[in-house]
Amino acid sequence: MASRSYSDLVELACSDYDDADAASAASDHSPHAPRERTIIVANQLPVRASRRAGDGGGWEFSWDEDSLLRQLKESLRAHHGRADMDFVYVGGLRDDIPAADQDRVAHDLFEGFRCVPTFLPADLRSRFYHGFCKQQLWPLFHYMLPLSPELGGRFDRTLWQAYVSANKIFADKILEVINPDEDFVWVHDYHLMVLPTFLRKRFNRVRLGFFLHSPFPSSEIYKTLPVREELLRALLNADLIGFHTFDYARHFLSCCSRMLGLKYESQRGYIALEYYGRTVTIKILPVGVHLVQLQSVLNLPETGVKVAELLKHFCDRDRILMLGVDDMDIFKGISLKLLAFEQLLIQHPEWRGKVVLVQIANPARGRGKDVQEVQDESYAMVKRINEAFGQPDYQPVILIDRPLQFYERMAYYVVAECCLVTAVRDGMNLIPYEYIIARQGNEKIDRILGLSPSTRKKSMLVVSEFIGCSPSLSGAIRVNPWNIDSVADAMDSALEIPEGEKVLRHEKHHKFVSTHDVGYWANSFLQDLERTCQDHNKRHCWGIGFGLRFRVVALDTSFKKLAVEQLVSAYRGTTTRAILLDYDGTLMPQTSFGKNPSSKTIDMLNSLCRDKSNMVVLASAKTRATLSEWFLPCENLGLAAEHGYFLRLRGDAEWETCAPATDSSWKQIVEPVMKTYTETTDGSTIEDKETAIVWCYDDADPDFGSCQAKELHDHLESVLSNEPVSVKADVNHVEVKPQGVNKGLVAKRLLSAMQERGILPDFILCIGDDRSDEDMFEVITMAVDGPCLSPDATVFACTVGCKPSKAKYYLDDPADIVRLIQALANVSDQSQSTPPSASSSPDTDTALK
Repeated sequence: MASRSYSDLVELACSDYDDADAASAASDHSPHAPRERTIIVANQLPVRASRRAGDGGGWEFSWDEDSLLRQLKESLRAHHGRADMDFVYVGGLRDDIPAADQDRVAHDLFEGFRCVPTFLPADLRSRFYHGFCKQQLWPLFHYMLPLSPELGGRFDRTLWQAYVSANKIFADKILEVINPDEDFVWVHDYHLMVLPTFLRKRFNRVRLGFFLHSPFPSSEIYKTLPVREELLRALLNADLIGFHTFDYARHFLSCCSRMLGLKYESQRGYIALEYYGRTVTIKILPVGVHLVQLQSVLNLPETGVKVAELLKHFCDRDRILMLGVDDMDIFKGISLKLLAFEQLLIQHPEWRGKVVLVQIANPARGRGKDVQEVQDESYAMVKRINEAFGQPDYQPVILIDRPLQFYERMAYYVVAECCLVTAVRDGMNLIPYEYIIARQGNEKIDRILGLSPSTRKKSMLVVSEFIGCSPSLSGAIRVNPWNIDSVADAMDSALEIPEGEKVLRHEKHHKFVSTHDVGYWANSFLQDLERTCQDHNKRHCWGIGFGLRFRVVALDTSFKKLAVEQLVSAYRGTTTRAILLDYDGTLMPQTSFGKNPSSKTIDMLNSLCRDKSNMVVLASAKTRATLSEWFLPCENLGLAAEHGYFLRLRGDAEWETCAPATDSSWKQIVEPVMKTYTETTDGSTIEDKETAIVWCYDDADPDFGSCQAKELHDHLESVLSNEPVSVKADVNHVEVKPQGVNKGLVAKRLLSAMQERGILPDFILCIGDDRSDEDMFEVITMAVDGPCLSPDATVFACTVGCKPSKAKYYLDDPADIVRLIQALANVSDQSQSTPPSASSSPDTDTALK
């Protein structure tokens, strides 16, 4: 239920209106919105709610100081230019708010905290959060497949529908406060992965960032998800997608490549994907801690009291404290840590009676059978270890399973000689960062510890290889938590390492953690979001697709989709036409198993060629023998083979060469190199032509094939540096061909041949799909206003797919190209079958049949 303050906006949001109207409408309802504002969206708001005693049982609220979103705001304002930035939070509350209280709660939260609450019905909330998020997404993202009902939830489409419905409610709440022309929207974590689609659908130019705080699994794991493409496409509706580590980003990019066919590239240090003309940037940066908050907790009197108490309990009795702080869930590896500690005491009896493992077990965020199993197993192992190695005044393992105040946890950090984080999979985990700051301490803590101001601090970390903070902690002992003996050895090493080395490791970690805090992380993300979105208003945008397959096409103002009606009209009104067509990927989809033309394609081309006003040339990378065989029925069709090296303007003409004859001895160098890569790349082949040789990897693993292609390209350029050839890499192939040979030669030869006959075309159509066709586009574009064309010539250069090109027009796919050519063929057929007196004009619609 929406609050009364915004009910008019919700009604507006639910109506049908275009992007421009939406923007102006939202702007009209946000007269007081500052120019620089960020809307932060997450599953939970950074506030705590509680019932007031008396006063009719109303609600009162306070900031949740432990929330990353709250820390982000406070820490970010210390950065230059961010002090006055306004923040609005959109998210849910931990408590169920009765429907009768929702209007008042929404008003109080927005007025007092700049928070807009999303009130999900209890059943929907349970199916959304405890259902799809925690039973399906969360286990999968942590590499847990539902191989059986006991190993995680099998996919349930009703839970997926609940997830989508909840995301839609979040989107509607954002519509109540957004000023799409000015605001930035920053969405957090896997709970809201389809939210970008709903926002992009409402506002095509919304400035939108998304940060994933969990791991992103490898493609082999992710592709088991039945809604894998829907989630990927939804994320790609954001402008900037953030990950904690390169591994997570690499897995996401691999999924985009394997499942959507998208390629990424590095642009001046930034990783970017081109998605329907939009640039989606990938950000890799681990989140940090809130230094001011940690320092303030260290300064609390109760923290000092707790530190003194722990010193008396452990250090004064010559006990060495090793500390673990984890949630009680299946991925935090508590049981593996306990097994390793047990192994340490078995293998190194000298530590018995000296080392104590304090394991703080925070309550699990999820619920279910697996959580209870982890608890039972942990309690049983603690009991076993204490019974085996305990002494009257010595308890090896202390398990604290009650919620601790933050100051208590900081006190344990201060006293702990070593911190153990052995999660089997975790998105980031800030426990090591907090431990480092606590061990650095301050003057007050130093006095309690009996340290002089000049004493250099020390710390030791044993961390899992599978947590997000591991790459940034180069001084930690990294372990595979599944290898119990290895973890036990790491624990022993952490205790045995000389004091001087502990100091050096600590200082290295402290320098990183203190400079890469949560404010640094947030500021860096917002800077990249601003940079990514700076050209939004310079491009034409419109939406295509339905449901979660919706996406926005963004084009330069000079780049347009070719309207078939416009082309047919120009075609009908001209008398001398030149038509240049690419074959592979244009008339024939690249994915087709058989590449030879269909009878429909032959008939269509014959219709064009029979029209005496047309000169039609088909350009291809195929050999002239192949083209001659395939297009034998097309007597009047011109053919250009091997990227234009060979050309004949009619079927009964002799083949001519468009480039000087060259020596092919360089093939003796190329063939052995390509054979080596073919033998080591399953699914790759070599195509030997008369003047060129091509290494194709269409059927190879996309990632490995691309990697091998880059290596082959560099290898060939090196060994052929003194040969008169060029090495070109394109989609799924690497080609070596004579220098200067390209399809631009075909366009030049066609225009010059027509000029030699005294024919100046008044209509030119040139269509291609890849880089090799860009030379044709360039030639015909440069020919405008030149001697080869009629002064009033109409020129159409069209590429297949929305992408950067020298062409001024585009169509989506080869099927659109075929429909376009068929429309032209229909016009030609009608013009030949209709007497001149009656040919006044079959309309365009008839031609498009």
